[in-house]
Amino acid sequence: MDDFGTGYSSLSYLNELPFDVLKIDRSFITEIETRDQAQILVRTVLALAQAMRLDVVAEGIETEGQATLLHAMGCRYGQGYYFSRPVAAEQAETWLA
Repeated sequence: MDDFGTGYSSLSYLNELPFDVLKIDRSFITEIETRDQAQILVRTVLALAQAMRLDVVAEGIETEGQATLLHAMGCRYGQGYYFSRPVAAEQAETWLA
């Protein structure tokens, strides 16, 4: 489920549809270093995902601090400019080879 926690992504969908990965919306990640509420929400989503045996991807990681906090919280996957700007599929395939 993309952008979990915003828009049309509802907790009820977790019960109704067959998801195996949650993507935490970048709006929560952006403030994770500065707002306790953002950290609490991310920790809660991670705990929920773990209980449901779902993987979690944090979107919008832009700083080393965000990446470090998320890793300490147990988030194993992330995406964002901290790791790389968007690249063409061919370049991504080369990096992954």
